[in-house]
Order: sequence, then C-alpha cells, then structure tokens
Amino acid sequence: MLPSLLIVLAITAFRIALLAANRTDLFVDEAQYWLWGQELAFGYYSKPPLIGWTIRAATEIGGSDASFWVRLPGPLLHGIAGLLLGAIAAPRFGKSASIWVCASYVTLPMVAIGGLMISTDTVMVPFLVLSLLAWMRGLDIGGSHRWAILAGFSLGIGFLGKYAAVYFILCAGLSAALLWQARPGWKPALSGFVAFLLAISPNIMWNLANGLSTVEHTLDNADWVRDPGDKATLNIAGLAEFLGSQFAVFGPILFACLLYLATRPRRASAEQKFLLLFSLPILAIVSIQALLSQAYANWAATAYIAGTLLVVPWLLANRPGLLKASMGFHLALTILLPVLTVFGAGLRIGADGDLLLARYLGRSDMSLSILEAAEKRDLSAVVADDRDVLADLFYFNRDGPIAVYARPVSGRAPNHYVLKHSMPSNLTGPVLFVSKRKSAPNECTEAVSLGRVAPEDGAYAHRSQKLFMVDAQCLAVRPSQ
Repeated sequence: MLPSLLIVLAITAFRIALLAANRTDLFVDEAQYWLWGQELAFGYYSKPPLIGWTIRAATEIGGSDASFWVRLPGPLLHGIAGLLLGAIAAPRFGKSASIWVCASYVTLPMVAIGGLMISTDTVMVPFLVLSLLAWMRGLDIGGSHRWAILAGFSLGIGFLGKYAAVYFILCAGLSAALLWQARPGWKPALSGFVAFLLAISPNIMWNLANGLSTVEHTLDNADWVRDPGDKATLNIAGLAEFLGSQFAVFGPILFACLLYLATRPRRASAEQKFLLLFSLPILAIVSIQALLSQAYANWAATAYIAGTLLVVPWLLANRPGLLKASMGFHLALTILLPVLTVFGAGLRIGADGDLLLARYLGRSDMSLSILEAAEKRDLSAVVADDRDVLADLFYFNRDGPIAVYARPVSGRAPNHYVLKHSMPSNLTGPVLFVSKRKSAPNECTEAVSLGRVAPEDGAYAHRSQKLFMVDAQCLAVRPSQ
C-alpha cells in the first residue's frame, strides 16, 4: 500500500496547495452547503445533512469560513476513497493492479473537478467505497454479520451524504439474484439492512417533521415519477447528451472500455460480473431519467466506483498501453484544472467571449455591490427572489450587519432560502429589494428604483439585477394570496 499512499499524498498535497491560491468564488451550491453548516440539522431542503456537517467541521477546525476551508474536504475525501478502492483491489487483482486502481481513481476527471470544490458526491463516495469493501469481504467468507453491519452502517452514512447511495441496495439485490457468489445469506443481509436503517433514521425523522422536504425535491428532479403524464415525448437528445458526458466524467478510454465489457458478460469472470452489476444498473437508471426528463452528468458518478475496479485491472492485463494513455490524459487534467483556478481567471472562450470560469467568478463583486447599495441608504435588510443571489449574499455577508431574506411566497417553498430564511411577516420600514424583474412588484406602489447591477464578466454577466427601495410590507404574502 505504500506506493498507493505516496501517489495519493502527492496528488492531494498538490490539490491543497493550489486550493489555497484558488481565485474562484464559491459556486451557488457550495455557498448553500456552507449556510447549511451554520444551522446543523438532520436534513435540509434539497439534500441530506452530511455535506453541511462536513463543511462545519472543516471551518471549525480551520477557524475560518474562507472558501479554502469550505472546499478542503474535497481533495481529502477523494484521497481516502482512492486508498479504499486500492484496498479492495489488492487481494483480488494483485498489488500492481491495486496501485493502478488507486492512481486511476484519484485522477479521474470527475475527481479532478471534485478536488476543486465541495459536493454531495464527494462526501458520499468514501462511505460507499467502504461499504463495498465490507460487503465484498463478507461475501468472501460466505456471509458475515460483522462485515454486513459495517457495510450497512457505512452505506447509511453515505446515504446521509446523497440519496444516490441507495443504488447500492439495488445492485446488491440484483447481484445476489443473478450470482450465487453474491449471496451473503438472509441473516447477514438483514443485519446490514437494519444497520443501514439505523444510520439513516435521523434524516427520516427530519423529513417527516419537515413535510418530506428533501423527498419532494428529489421527486421534482425525477418529475416523470411525480406526473408521468407531463412527459409525452422522449428526450433522445437529452439521453445522447448524458451518455456523451460520461466520457468526460469517467474518462474517454475508461468509459469506452466499460461499455465494451458490458457487451460481453458471458466472457466475464464472476468477479467482473459482480462489478458490472454494481455499475451498469446505475448507468441504466440515470439514462432512463435522461430519456424521460433530464439528467446531469454527475448523477451516475456512483457507477464508477465499481467501474474503476472493473475496468482498470482488465486494461492492465489486456491493454496496458491504453491504460497508460488514459492515465496520462487524466494526469494532465489533474494538473491543468487546479492551475486554471489560480492562473486562468482571465481566460476567455474565444477572443471576445465569456470567461472560461465565468460561473465561479464575479459572485463576490455582485454581492458586495448589493450590500454597498443597502449601506449607502442606511437600509438594514436586503430581500431577494433569486436563489443564486441569495446564496452569494448569505455567504459574502456572513460577518456583516445587514440582514438578508428571501422574498416570501405562498405555497410550497421553491428553495432552502424561502423555506428557512423568508422575510418575517412583521418586518416594517424600507428594505432593498433585489430582482431580475424590470419593475418593482405591483404591491410596492412607492418603490424607488436604485438602478441595476450589471457586471460585464462572471456569473452575473447575463443575469443583471435591478435594485429597488421598497417598504417591507409590500413584499409580504397576503392571506388572500
């Protein structure tokens, strides 16, 4: 394990060093996750709680809420996941394959990006890898309560990171149905499932106490499940886009190899079949989601845990030249992407195009402009109706005296800010209202336009915001509404 450890330490140290010099702003999701960490709970509007807990722990350890500490768990957790994958590979495919598995994982394109930011995938993956390690160790000895309980509990913690962890249960059940080697016995399986339920029980109780908020949001993403009648046509282009994006997520050579191995299951060993069953069903499910509605590129990321264990040893044994080419490409990305965040803030797409890293730039400038406008007019509160603006305002105003609120709405809250940070109904006096709309709400008859914040570059270059000074009560939700 020493070579694997040295590889992980070197890559992780490189990522952390450049993370300290990173010139990008927190993305809207990262800023929201940071806010969750300020209000520790067993669940949040759109995600389970582990991401908020992780960021809170990192910022408490660092004594700072700077973006470096918010993002620091990213490279550390991916390094741990890589070492655990190597530990799975070593007794099955040999020491050399173990090193290649570890090195391949920590340089995957999705990990190269995950090492630059903090996401729910990042906090989930190490626990999924540990769960797979424990499950396979238990299967090696024909079933084990101890290993099954570790697998179930670790899976539950991963589920608290992202609900996609539940794919593990589907894959374990499918593999047990098709492969006798994947059957742990019903008693160990029950032990593991009980451990899983115990681990996720706090989030279940939170959802029940909060109107199943996170479940509702998950159903919003899979809208064909909620209302299949709305999806009369198949999204062929969306499916093609999703599958094409997987060449970038897993790497072009590795993903092509995974698809190749999927076409020859009869020639696969029992171990390879097991790993295929922990990878392909996830890819199939998300592909169906893409076909019926839409799917983001990272939604199938969990497929590439088993996918890495399957593809890399096979390439090493059969196509070592391709494996080296894959590693070379991934290593180049691993170096290039962090360097871009330090030295590439001014790079543009085309001579006069948008900034290459536009979505991660200009957020602090927009927020500070809005807060300065409020301070200039002695306004004690800012109310906004855009999730991105609210995320940035809460983060960049974290030490400021101005209160930030979401504009309240009637009915189900569309985001975390409306759910937990709506403007109080009893707030009175003038406030700064920020919106993309060209005019103030009709209820705000005495609104004063304060101009528009329209950055030339960055995340808000095409999403300028209009500022209005209004009386707070004109933004309140009326009972009749």
